[in-house]
Amino acid sequence: MHTVAAGSLATDQIAVPDADVFRSLLERSGLCLARLDLQLRVVEANDDFVTQFGHSRESLLGRSFYELLHPGVHGPMRKQFDRLVEGRRQRFVEHLAGIGPRHAVFTGDITGIAVHDVHGDLVQFVVVVNPEKGEQPNAVVVDRNRILTELDARILEGIATGESTVRLASRLFLSRQGVEYHVGTMLKKLKAPNRAALVSRAYSLGVLSVASWPPRVSADYIK
Repeated sequence: MHTVAAGSLATDQIAVPDADVFRSLLERSGLCLARLDLQLRVVEANDDFVTQFGHSRESLLGRSFYELLHPGVHGPMRKQFDRLVEGRRQRFVEHLAGIGPRHAVFTGDITGIAVHDVHGDLVQFVVVVNPEKGEQPNAVVVDRNRILTELDARILEGIATGESTVRLASRLFLSRQGVEYHVGTMLKKLKAPNRAALVSRAYSLGVLSVASWPPRVSADYIK
């Protein structure tokens, strides 16, 4: 076990450093980095992190980390942090869909690291956010309400499994025009140009769970 240094964020376990040393690391690391307490509230964040999530520093501190994430990734993220708490892992890397300025969703990866004191007790977490490079001009704006109807969800799941419009219409007791209407609505909501892009966008945002087959829409998105 050792005190954190600029090159040690990739190690399996780090010990809690002096506050001034950590603050220096936050600002000099070149990473989008924050510290969370054991309740996963933000206790410190560097300028890159503050800018990425579009909050003032004052409004960010004390906020639950989950409030900064798209609802579709809450489940997988909880599982990862639970593993850190239980000591089953010392770090993880997970897909991220975060909520940035003007509630626009951005995607990328997050590394979560367990931080221990000199006695080996878990005292906090360090998170390093690595957004996808380049602009995301088609970023979806998060609707704070549930954005899909139950029927939308069933149609999206069917599209993700490769079902045709005719098959969906028969199974869901709709006309083909009815299916196309719901598909068109979802294309607009998720800013996707076609069905393939709709499924890809739904997975990237966590609307469809990557750990489920056949595909299932997260309940967080269903009205």
